[in-house]
This record gives sequence, C-alpha cells and structure tokens, in this order.
Amino acid sequence: MADPVPLPPSPRWRGDLLRVLLAAAACYVVSVRIDLHERMVRWFGRYERWQVDELPLTALVLAVGLAWYAWRRMGEVRVELGRRRAAEAHAAALLAHNRELAQQLIGVQERERLALARELHDELGQGCSAIRVETACLRRCAPAGDTVLLAAAARADLAAQTLYQQVRELLRRLRPADLDALGLVAAVQTLCEAWSRRTGVACSFEQDGLDAPLPDLVNITVYRVVQESLTNVQRHAQARAVRVLLRLDAAQGLQLAVCDDGVGMDPQAATRGLGLLGCVERAAAVGGTLQVVSAPGAGCAMRLALPCTALGAAATAAASAMKAAA
Repeated sequence: MADPVPLPPSPRWRGDLLRVLLAAAACYVVSVRIDLHERMVRWFGRYERWQVDELPLTALVLAVGLAWYAWRRMGEVRVELGRRRAAEAHAAALLAHNRELAQQLIGVQERERLALARELHDELGQGCSAIRVETACLRRCAPAGDTVLLAAAARADLAAQTLYQQVRELLRRLRPADLDALGLVAAVQTLCEAWSRRTGVACSFEQDGLDAPLPDLVNITVYRVVQESLTNVQRHAQARAVRVLLRLDAAQGLQLAVCDDGVGMDPQAATRGLGLLGCVERAAAVGGTLQVVSAPGAGCAMRLALPCTALGAAATAAASAMKAAA
C-alpha cells in the first residue's frame, strides 16, 4: 500500500484561530472589568469544606486532556484519510487498467469475428454456390421424364439458397459490412430497415450531429447496443413501434436511445441476459454508461451515454492500436 497522503490544510483554519484568539481576549477584558478572580475566590470560600476551590485546576487538566485526545484522534483521522485516498487512487488506476484491457479484448473479439466472417464467406458461401451449380447441371442433364431427379435437384437448390441466406445473416451479425463501408449512420439505418422487414414492426431511425467519423471502437459499441436492443424487442417486448435516436454534440457527447412501446418490465426484478451484460461491458470499456429505463406496461428504453472525454480516449486508443499494428 502506498504511503499516506498528507491532507492539505483547511482554508478555514485561519478564521477559526482568529475567533479563538478574539474569544480569549474578550474573556480577559470581561474578567478584568468585573474582577472575576476575586469574585470566584469569595464564592469558593463559602464551600471550602467541599473543596470546590480545587475544581478549576481539575477542569483545566480535563480540558487539556480532552484537547490532547482530540489532537491524537485528528492525527489518526488524517492517516486513515490518507490511506483511503491512496486506496481510491489505486482502485482508479486498476479501473483504468481494466478498462484498457476490456478495450483490447473487444478489439481482439471483433478481429476474430471479422476473420471468422471471412472464413464463412469464403468457405460456406463458395460451397453453397458450388451446390447450386451442381443442381443446375443436374436439372439440365436429367432425362425429361425423370421427375424424381428434378425434384431432388430443386430441393437441393432450395436448401443451398436457404443455407446461403443463413450464412449471410450470420455474417451480418458477426461483422456488418456496412459499418466498414458506409459508416455508423448508414449501418444503423440499414440494420433498422432490415429488422423492420424481418419482424414486421415499424422501426424509425433519427440521428443528429454525426457528420464527423467516430473511432471504430465507438462505432462497434453503438452498433452492437442497437443490435442487442432490437433483438430483445423482437423476443420480449411485443411492441408495435420502435424508435432509434442517435445524437452527438459537444456538451453531452454521444447519446443513443432505443425506445419501444411494448409491454415493458420491472428493471429491478428482471434478470440480465448475456447479451445485455455484454453491452454493459462494452459501454464501460469505452468510458460510457448503459441504462435500461422501463416499467410494466410502459415500454422500454435502452440509453447509452458516451461523454466527450470517453470519445477522446477511444480515439487515442484507436490511434495507439493503429500505430502498434503498423
């Protein structure tokens, strides 16, 4: 553990000391005016048998002892506060280190997803295309009356098409090509439109202020949060409409909200799935926060907030990663 950090002196100590000195001076002036000591001697003399005249010295010793006790306790409080500050600084350093590790982990995960998507596209995609070529050859070469062979070739062709569509959907989930080719706004717009066509639920997308490109880690985080939010709406919300709002300004940073008009839930009673926990970790890794606002019967809103400092840190991390890769 680090050495205790000394506490800075309070800016009010001069005023407090001045008050004590003024009170002591006022007490002296009043005592001189009314002959306080002579009056006390005459008063104590009445109760000599009770030894009341010994109380002032005893009270003085008690006051000095209490002052010494308070001074010792003050020193212990200063040491403890110093240790607590050192522990908080150590915890903040560990948190920053963990956040950096989380960013690196997300980067590695996205690179692995990209590599897996390429492998799936090259291997399964070409395999599906080869199957369709063979089924087309079978249909051309089959005898005119062989309906069994033609039907089998048609079924194989349909299965290859279905498999290829599933592979394309999996590729979009692993690494959206639109995010690399067109940017965040176009990728989220395409995601909302495709999700609306697939589910039949109206999904509108609005954005404001996203004219400049954002760091890749931020783009991935925002896209994954929107993707997970829409998946949860499809599975649980029973909603009729969804709104996706994305805004960037110099004061509040990046703000994302995915709101639906579904059945809602109780956030305190609901258990978080792995997808939502992953989104929370992604948001924390880039210095943001993810909040779920909902109530039974009042819909649900997923809100992601990335302050400007987090955007700057993500840009710096992205630049460092590019230099390291180069």
